Amino acid sequence: MTWTVARVLGDRDAGLYLTGVVVSGFGSSAMWLASGIWVKDLTGSDGLAALCVFALWAPTPIGPALGTLADRTRRRPLLIGTNLVLAALLPVLFTVDGPGRLWILFAVLLVYGTAGVVQDAAESALLAGAIDKRLLGDLNGLRMTANEGMKLVAPLAGAGLYAAYGGARVALLDAVTFALAAGVYALLGIRETPPVRTSAGSLGTRTAEGVRHLRRNPRLRVLVLAGGTTMLLAGINGATVYAVAEGLGHSPAYVGVLYVAQGAGSVAVGLVSGTLLRWLGEQRFAACGIALTAVAVVLRAVPSDAVALAAGAAVGVGLPCPLIAAFTAVQRETPAHLLGRVSATSNTLLYAPNAIGLALGAGLVELVDHRVLLPALGVILLGPLGSLLRAPRPGRRTEGTTELL
Repeated sequence: MTWTVARVLGDRDAGLYLTGVVVSGFGSSAMWLASGIWVKDLTGSDGLAALCVFALWAPTPIGPALGTLADRTRRRPLLIGTNLVLAALLPVLFTVDGPGRLWILFAVLLVYGTAGVVQDAAESALLAGAIDKRLLGDLNGLRMTANEGMKLVAPLAGAGLYAAYGGARVALLDAVTFALAAGVYALLGIRETPPVRTSAGSLGTRTAEGVRHLRRNPRLRVLVLAGGTTMLLAGINGATVYAVAEGLGHSPAYVGVLYVAQGAGSVAVGLVSGTLLRWLGEQRFAACGIALTAVAVVLRAVPSDAVALAAGAAVGVGLPCPLIAAFTAVQRETPAHLLGRVSATSNTLLYAPNAIGLALGAGLVELVDHRVLLPALGVILLGPLGSLLRAPRPGRRTEGTTELL
């Protein structure tokens, strides 16, 4: 594990990139929590508070179109520019002083979510061409560790800052982290060539090139679809968390303990994912993660605190595996001039189903006892395994593509 971390951080650009992820991730996680509390305090409405998360996720379905921007310009200036835009925009939230101005907060969150989609595509495309491809699995895993680590720490800091000084001060903290992240990205020593303008036509035509690349590459198609299916079912699982806490005889606040267990599992798997990817390959790594998640989801129905915490940690270990596998394969097997839009398309197909699953789960948990729903869900989760294990291996020539690692 130490060797893996040292191997990645030994690459100057990879180390700087991860520093940027940690800095901006801290501010984003703090702001994510504080925005909902802010709306709840101003309006008393749970529904409006939930709209904060919706506003952040709303741009995800148009990710394939937004990803074309990362292919039409240099990626490092794009990352610097989007971070500086957010740093300049967030202080506008000092004007939100009552329910009548909440539209400003929601508008800022929509811009925030849109910039995040563009940044994810630009980061993936920039790093895939800048570091040793053998380090991509390690880097994607450590990125997951950094993100999940910030989700464990930053919300507490954000809640404390909000309680002491209000939502605008949390927004200011977030603005500072974006400005710092822009400075870190400016230090990257990556030399980019001008983007290749290989396609003309409408935005829809250019966007479709990324979709076609995923469809024509059997390995990428299977990995992304398996990951998206897993995230859909994981969303349903996530909606049962309050029922699980109640079944254990605890108050809703116990959900925070379950989330910490899951987050700790995600932090741990990120540290070893690069090594496991080299041993197993993307498909088997993803399959193992899905299988572990399925078993853990079944065990969440057991009315035992120890089992529930262990199952939460196991979900945290298993669930990131198909995501890391898909991200790494996309970076390795996509031409540089398409990587921005292919990455954004993959992100949409991987993450949008999670929101749908949460909505479905919210309805199902009202109709079906979680002790019945969770075992059934665990069995269904095993569905993607067959397609993963049957998919072509790296290096085999298939129709429409030659896959290389």
